[in-house]
Formats: sequence, structure tokens, C-alpha cells
Amino acid sequence: MHAVNLGILAHVDAGKTSLTERLLHTVGIIDEIGSVDDGSTRTDSLALERQRGITIKSAVVSFEIDDVTVDLIDTPGHPDFIAEVERVLGVLDGAVLVISAVEGVQAQTRVLMRTLRRLRIPTLIFVNKIDRRGADTDRVLRGIAERLTPAIVPMGLVDGLGTRDARTVPHTEAGAGTAGLLDVLSAHDDELLTSYVEDDTVPYHRLRAALADQTGRTRVHPVFFGSAMTGAGVDALLSGIRELLPAAAGRADGPVSGTVFKVERGPAGEKIAYVRMFSGTVRTRDLLTFDDGGEGVPRRGKVTAIDVFERGSARRETSVAAGRIATLRGLTDVRIGDTVGVPGEQPGERAGPVGHHHFSPPTLETVVVPGRPADKGALHTALTQLAEQDPLIDLRHDETRQEISVSLYGEVQKEVVQATLADEFGLDVGFRETTTICVERPVGSGGAVEFNGKDTNPFLATVGLRVDPAPVGSGVEFRLEVELGGMPYAFFKAVEDTVKAALDQGIHGWQVTDCTVTMTHSGYSPRQSHAHQSFDKSMSSTGADFRGLTPLVLMDALRRAGTQVYEPMHRIRLEAPADTLGALLPVLAGLRAVPRLTETRGRACVLEWAIPAARVHELEQRLPGLTRGEGELEAAFDHYAPVGRGPGTPVPERPRTDDNPLNRKEYLLKVTRRV
Repeated sequence: MHAVNLGILAHVDAGKTSLTERLLHTVGIIDEIGSVDDGSTRTDSLALERQRGITIKSAVVSFEIDDVTVDLIDTPGHPDFIAEVERVLGVLDGAVLVISAVEGVQAQTRVLMRTLRRLRIPTLIFVNKIDRRGADTDRVLRGIAERLTPAIVPMGLVDGLGTRDARTVPHTEAGAGTAGLLDVLSAHDDELLTSYVEDDTVPYHRLRAALADQTGRTRVHPVFFGSAMTGAGVDALLSGIRELLPAAAGRADGPVSGTVFKVERGPAGEKIAYVRMFSGTVRTRDLLTFDDGGEGVPRRGKVTAIDVFERGSARRETSVAAGRIATLRGLTDVRIGDTVGVPGEQPGERAGPVGHHHFSPPTLETVVVPGRPADKGALHTALTQLAEQDPLIDLRHDETRQEISVSLYGEVQKEVVQATLADEFGLDVGFRETTTICVERPVGSGGAVEFNGKDTNPFLATVGLRVDPAPVGSGVEFRLEVELGGMPYAFFKAVEDTVKAALDQGIHGWQVTDCTVTMTHSGYSPRQSHAHQSFDKSMSSTGADFRGLTPLVLMDALRRAGTQVYEPMHRIRLEAPADTLGALLPVLAGLRAVPRLTETRGRACVLEWAIPAARVHELEQRLPGLTRGEGELEAAFDHYAPVGRGPGTPVPERPRTDDNPLNRKEYLLKVTRRV
């Protein structure tokens, strides 16, 4: 028996969770099909998911199709959760992309398909809702070919389209679909084409084998038709999952390697890590190493329990081997995206695991406000716990104002944070207005130095720093222009760590990036003591001296270099009726959008523009009225653009949450009092 780790993806309301319920019912896992409207589905576990009828967090359930074990992962369909989708895709062997036979290909469908193709995930397409009035499979197939990929193979026909009696008719060996199947497959298989030319025919079993091979290589995508509501076409889809998607690969006797794609808390508050095993075998009581691929020290933890998914539930086991998904307990410091064991490679054309995938940065943030002032401490603890579990949740603590900000990918995430805090922590919260997260970059070079022993320097340290611009996307680099042996390494390390921490807030309060910081001067007071007495801290340098002085020098150098504030820009692709172009253009201009492509294609217009992230939500809200509800919008982070350059244009400022080294007197009062 082999395993397949399968994901189901779709745009909102395509019927993805309903299809999951139908699959589980067909294979005998559940006796009664749940309803998204009633909130009784098997995989939507968060209260908000049940209320809104959308999936936010991935859920796992297992079932069997003859000799194949399928670990099914129900993934989000809302665009605000594309990061969650991409994180889950890295653990899949195959996917089912659900498209509505009524609405057809939507903007989010295109985003999902692009992601699937980029990550080379073998994908079956399921055209759902063939029983609904307005269903049009021919139109949907044209839309798939034109807007997703032309490499598709319809796996049958639909009889009674648009009625409750709609059913699928699979292609037979002598059926009309064989010729189309041969045309698509021979484009990638010279031997198949030669056989057809020479023999004028190709055995159906060979076509089916070629279809499975090319599906596994992501060269073609079989298209199935059906209805999650009536069950039509679901048996054919199950056969396709069994026969056409590749089995999970990996050696059970190889080195341990896996990816953590979800972390949740158990009843006692313990962490439960969902892990896809790519290689090796993990056993209870094993001591595992795990990290996020960054510069930090790898963490370790002992596995105290293992649960493997089997026939609709989780079963306690003593081990889990390559190819399977399991939950591991006991890994106290584990986080989503961690690699467990050693980074490995999946056999074949796809690389994995992908725990180190870098997601686009969140571009929005909001202040979380507790419903009761007395809950401030509990809110701090709860949000910190959520951020520990998920690196995509970024928090910003403002000790002065006693506030916490959380970063966002979209407005719906506010509701997710709100629901999670209510469900898991019993906290009622609200939010301030959403704001944009900008960055700062130096525009020139600037240096500063403070010497040990000078009257204005209260610290027993000499620190000189120079800030220079660096290429876009390079981040922050720290260099030395002084002799490494000139003072203890711990002091150099203190300066480097403090530089990187202090750059979280630049001249205007935004994170400073794409720069090189060079240490140009260094000096310290060696360990000293009075005669016949022990070490005197007041006469000798400590790490605190360098940590205290560095922000002052750095901000002075940064002020001399000058910084430019940049706002996040999203690339958008907007498709709408051509006669609405006149209404769209002035609105886009008013939202400060920048054109890249504007063209008319038949009765449709296509616009590819860049727009400030802060204006995307407003465009989403206005689009239906501007396009009679026919406009389709795709938006994703693209780059940062300068802001506040024009005369009279204000530069966005962010309230500081540090000790404000820009104000020397205020800073020294706070820091020296602490020291």
C-alpha cells in the first residue's frame, strides 16, 4: 500500500469543502455529509471558518482508495491566506483544483494554478456544480485553456448539464475523447507520436499509462466533471487520484527529514506539530533537531507522542515513516516552516521539503485592542504565543503606549485573529484602523563615532559606524574595518546584534533595509580593579556599554546618510468588460495606481498596473460597482516605491517603540537609569 498526500484548492465558494465531505462520504469515513452553510463540515474546525463558509487553516483527514492511503489536506481559498496555501503545498504529492461550472475560472483560481505550476505539484482539475443552473462546461474548458493552461485532458462528457440529474459519462477506449487525449500527450512524448504515425493507433492502456506519467511530471492536467452535492463524477475523480497522481516518495531508512506545516495547541496548552516526512523514520522518544533555515541556533526536542492519520481519525503510533503526515508532541520550541532533521530532496523533478520558502512580506498592520483593559496582560501572552507558532504573524510591542500591533496580509485576517483569540484564549478584542507598513532605505553614506572617555559619552566604549546604501533586496550587512583582535569578540558581537535590532526603527520609525553598516572605530576599557580588590565594573567595559552606545552612533550616522521612506506596491491584474474601461481609468488614477499594461481583447479589457498596498482594499470594494460585478482582480505584493518626494507631500512617520536614540537626552536618561 502506498500513500498520497493530497491538497484540495479552489477559489471561494467553488465547493471545495463540500467536495471534501462528499469524498469522505463516498469512501465510508463519514455517514452523513456536513454542510458549509450549517457549519457542520469535517475539516473546517475554527469557529470563523464555520461562520463564513471559508477555509482558513489547513486540516488533515485520511482515507483509503483500494491500495492507496490518502492524507487529504483542505486548504484555504481566500486570497488573504495565500501564504497558508503555499506553506501547505510544499508537503503535497498532488492536488485537486476545484472550479465552479457556473462561475468558471476566477482571479484566485489563476493565482492558485500559477503557484501549483511554479512548485510543480501534479494537479487534477475538478469542474464542480454541473447540476447547477447556468453550468457551462464548454465555456469553463475554454477558460481553463486560455487563462490557466492549454495542457488539459477532459476525462469525459456531461449528460443533463445544469439539472439535478446531471451525470458524467467517462471516455471509453473507443470513445471520442481518445483522439484528444492522444493529441495532448503526443506533444510531450515523441515515442507515442511515432507509434501513432506508424501504426495508426495506440492501445488505450498505453495512453492511460502515458497520462499518469505526464500528470506526475505536471505536463498535463486531467479535467474531471461532477457535483459535490449529488455525488456525480466523484467515483471517477477518486479513480483519477488513485491512478494518476504519484505516490509519496522517500526512504524509510534514510536520514530523518520533514517539514512542519502547521502547529496547534492541545488541551493542556502543549504544542502539536503537523509534519510531512520526506525521508527516514521518527520514533517516540527520538531527540530531533529542527530550525527554520536562518542564522539562529538549531533547536532540539524529544518526541513524546506520535499520531498518524488513518480512516478519518488520528491514531497513536510509535513511529512515522517517510511519505506520511503525522502530528508530533514534545517539540516545545517548534514553529511552522521548520525543517525537522536535515534538509532533504524529494526524488524526481520536484525539490523539497520547502520549509524555507520565503513569502512576500505582510504590508498592513493594525493595533489589537482588548475589550477589557484588565486583559492587556493576557492579550500580550496570547499574541506572543500565536507569533511563536507562526512566523507569518509579526508583532510589534509599544511599551510606552502599552499597545501591540499585528501585521496583516488582508482585512479578513483581522477576523481570524479575533476569532482565534476568542476561541483559544477567551479574549474579546477589537482593532484600530489598518495602516500600511513602509520601509526606509539610506539615500547616501554617513558616518559617526563616539570615543571612550569623552565628556559627552557616558559609556566605557568607542564605537564608530558608517552606513552605506546597498542593492535593493540585499537586506542588512554588517562589516568590520577594524582589527578583530582589537577587543574581545563579545563586544563586536554586541555591536552587530544591536545594529540589526536598532535598524528596526529608522529616522522616520520604519525598518531600515538594503544597507551596509561598517564598524570604523572600536575601543574599550580592559578589566581593571583597585589595588588588591576584585574586578571593578565601573572602570571596565561590558557588553552593556556597547549595546547602550551603538544606537546613538548608528542613528547619528543614519541621519547624516539620510533615508527615503518607501511604501509597498502591489501588482494588479484587472480584467473587465471593455465598455467599463472609461470608468476604471480615473478611479485607478485617483488611487495612485501606475499603468504597466492596458489593452482591449475582444469584449474585455485587461489592465496590469501597480497600486499602493493601502489602496487595494478600496479598489476591491469599488470594483463590482464599476464593472457591473464582472470585474476580476488579482493582487500581490510586487515592490517598494518612494513616498513623500513631491513638494508638500508628507513623509509617513511611525510612532517609535524603542528608547528613541534620535533624542540623545531622553535616550540617555532611560538607558543609564536601567544600567
